[in-house]
Amino acid sequence: MRRLTHTDANLSDTARVSGLRTIKKVVPYLWPADQSWVKFRVFAAMFMLLLAKVVAVGTPFLYKAAVDVLAGDGTDAPWMLGVGAVGLTVAYGGARLVTVGFQQLRDVIFAKVGQRALRSLALETFRHMHRLSLRYHIGRKTGGLSRIIERGVKGVDFLLRFLLFSIGPLVLELLMISAILFFVFDVWYLAVVVVTISLYIWFTFSVTEWRVKIRKEMNDQDTDANQKAIDSLLNFETVKYFGSEEREATRYDASMKGYEAAALKTSYSLGFLNFGQSLLITSGLVGVMVMAAIGVQSGDLTVGDFVMVNAYMVQITMPLNFLGTVYREIRQALVDMGEMFDLLEQPAEIEDKPNAKALSVTNGEVSFDNVVFGYEPSRPILKGVSLKVKAGQTLAIVGPSGSGKSTIGRLLFRFYDVIDGALRIDGQDVRDVKSQSVHAQIGVVPQDTVLFNDTIYYNIAYGQPDASREEVEDAARAAKIHDFVKSLPDGYQTTVGERGLKLSGGEKQRVGIARTLLKNPPILLLDEATSALDSETERNIQDSLHEMAEGRTVITIAHRLSTIADADQIVVLENGVIVEQGRHEELLERGGRYSQMWHRQQQGEDDVIAVA
Repeated sequence: MRRLTHTDANLSDTARVSGLRTIKKVVPYLWPADQSWVKFRVFAAMFMLLLAKVVAVGTPFLYKAAVDVLAGDGTDAPWMLGVGAVGLTVAYGGARLVTVGFQQLRDVIFAKVGQRALRSLALETFRHMHRLSLRYHIGRKTGGLSRIIERGVKGVDFLLRFLLFSIGPLVLELLMISAILFFVFDVWYLAVVVVTISLYIWFTFSVTEWRVKIRKEMNDQDTDANQKAIDSLLNFETVKYFGSEEREATRYDASMKGYEAAALKTSYSLGFLNFGQSLLITSGLVGVMVMAAIGVQSGDLTVGDFVMVNAYMVQITMPLNFLGTVYREIRQALVDMGEMFDLLEQPAEIEDKPNAKALSVTNGEVSFDNVVFGYEPSRPILKGVSLKVKAGQTLAIVGPSGSGKSTIGRLLFRFYDVIDGALRIDGQDVRDVKSQSVHAQIGVVPQDTVLFNDTIYYNIAYGQPDASREEVEDAARAAKIHDFVKSLPDGYQTTVGERGLKLSGGEKQRVGIARTLLKNPPILLLDEATSALDSETERNIQDSLHEMAEGRTVITIAHRLSTIADADQIVVLENGVIVEQGRHEELLERGGRYSQMWHRQQQGEDDVIAVA
């Protein structure tokens, strides 16, 4: 093995600190302060474990006694009760059965504790993922993220079981057997066993630490390959458009090649580990057995003693052989769980203030007061934007790409908080109220409605899960999609496919409109809701949007100016600053930026009609 460098030592120290941190984070799931039934089950499982080990360590005495009786070396010890070799053999078998019974009872008692811990941790992770900011989710890799969560939860299960039921019991069993070897036989037997175990543990831990680094590399390659596979499948159509099947396969294979290399290193190092462990254990076993054989030849020990020593060495050997696997898996579980806890420690960018109250919307007036915001401190997007949308009015925001239109929508929904200035709804600063209450009062129809891979009914009802079927169908009628849905063979039970790809763009938008109508929010945000549709579909969808907007405060982020000509107020954004503001007719009369955009778009539409 290579020489350990100073950097390696630092990495090892870091790993130990990280491992201790992970264990500290797992303990509350195993020993929750407010759930006494969990503590009782843990205590009962440990008691069963203790009973199993006591019986297991005492069992070789029955084996020894039976052999001594058969060999003619038996004694009339009081505990034998004159049962003879057959009785002792039956008792030996019964003791082994009792040991297994206690072990299984331990597992049964602890099962509910382990499953509860897994469920609690998985739920906490899932909830935390939804608490994280839009900024985090925009930059995440779905495939890699799902792999981290999957491995982390499995790691908790492994750690709970094997840390409690393998490492701890092994130490207890070794101490009990060591005491028997010392008091029943001789200190030299104990010395050989201690030296053997010490060398075995040192060798196992040293090689396993080396192998953990290889496993980490293998995990990284596995995560990368999984991310590339999922990313490619999510973009299936794009891959087909550009005939890039082989390019995607090559990218995936490159990651799998790295995984293969790391996996081979893992297999080779495992062979080295297993052989080294066997060498050490076999050497210790042979040493103790030679000493016992000499003792039998000299008359100091009986044949039963020889057999008992062998039984104890085998009893030590079995868990020690398992120790290498357990330690390796525990180390790997700590790595996997460390990645998951790192994820759980990702701060939620939007946090409610202590004692924040729910947003109360009576009118639906929205105001931006000198708002400054940027996704990066060095690159501001909005530079002192001030505007007001009165209750029941429609505000349209237009401007070139990158001007900050969608950013206004994200700030309104409180995906981010403003850096300076204030954003208020009915006079309440959104930073002072619960973000969930802000989400509840705002309905959003985005440019591309993304649907769950479930039924049309589920996707519409997502706007209000406790809505009746009649309310869901009424929302579908208002969005003018009810007749289409009823014409389908499965009606509302039709599945829409991954991200709703089985539906056309217009159909998806109508489902999204129905979903938002069912939510029935007082404030409506239309984020370029029709810009991805063809002109005819757009005109049809616009009718539904106009009906939905009645009686609501509406902020429309628009690309096609013809869709917002009747807005109560139009704001023209450019480089994060409002350059024009007014009604459609007023802005056209000024002949400014809006007028230029309007005439350019009108000319483009006329050209399209002429070509057609």
